[in-house]
Amino acid sequence: MEDRQTACFQVDLRRMGGAKRTRGSTVPCMPLRRSTVRGREFGDAIRALLRAAGLTNRAAAELLGWQEAKVSELINGKEGTTDLELAQLLGLLRTPPAEFDHLMALYRETNMRDWLQPKSAGKPDRARTLREHEKIATEVTGWSMNIVHGLVQVADYAHFVGRAMANLPEDDLPVYVSNRIARQKEALDGYRTITLYMHEQALRLPVGNPAVMAEQLHHLLRVSVRPYLNIRLVPTSFGPHAGLSGDFNLLKFKKIPPLVHLESEGANVFLEDQPSVDRYETVLKSLDQTALDEAASRKLITEIIGEETQHDQVAQE
Repeated sequence: MEDRQTACFQVDLRRMGGAKRTRGSTVPCMPLRRSTVRGREFGDAIRALLRAAGLTNRAAAELLGWQEAKVSELINGKEGTTDLELAQLLGLLRTPPAEFDHLMALYRETNMRDWLQPKSAGKPDRARTLREHEKIATEVTGWSMNIVHGLVQVADYAHFVGRAMANLPEDDLPVYVSNRIARQKEALDGYRTITLYMHEQALRLPVGNPAVMAEQLHHLLRVSVRPYLNIRLVPTSFGPHAGLSGDFNLLKFKKIPPLVHLESEGANVFLEDQPSVDRYETVLKSLDQTALDEAASRKLITEIIGEETQHDQVAQE
């Protein structure tokens, strides 16, 4: 089966020089696991726990009475570790209860492609998987139709978006905002190319109060001049466009296949199968033809700022 692929070598009697092997026999070997979103999150989590505990793979293995290779193979997603053994490792690393349950469940699914993550109520950090993959991506392309893209939201704007869209209690909003800002700092460090397509209406939708919107729009102008960040706007005057199906992010990497991230009210979704990724790449190619270039996008942002300032002055009068 595809999810349980094994690598075997055909052994030719003449090449092996062995009298006891017959031509065409196979040599069993360790099952190979393909790289998946689940598998990478699992491995990264174990590495983080080891660092937090101040342990190397070898030190952890010695404390558990294992071979060092067993810890390495577990982190890299190879099979052969039982639930009990994984629980022993997580216990040694003093894993918090919620993370313990998450990793125990995740290990059983690390070979599965595509991941639907239902959103549990009361959990403000809903972007863990996305954040961890953005850190290792070489290219991130996002499309946001109704609000400013999360990678360029200011804190106050994110606060009002979190309260409205995520329906979070007021006490959870600071954590939601801090997670959003942390994600931005990690992704916008200059080590990857980021292209953000946004609809003009995303910039015109009032979020918070006029001061929040003014801060947000000026922030877009400031960050738009960064050499690794491209902001492209789809003007309202264009009419229907390829992005009408909703927001998404496409992430590309050096050594692993690209993936698509979608977010809805009930779940985060990660798509890894190539046909699905191809469909979203087609949408982005269309948006590239539809959107204003960077200079024209900055000009439109400036115009919107001027219009909003004029409206505020009229309202005050």
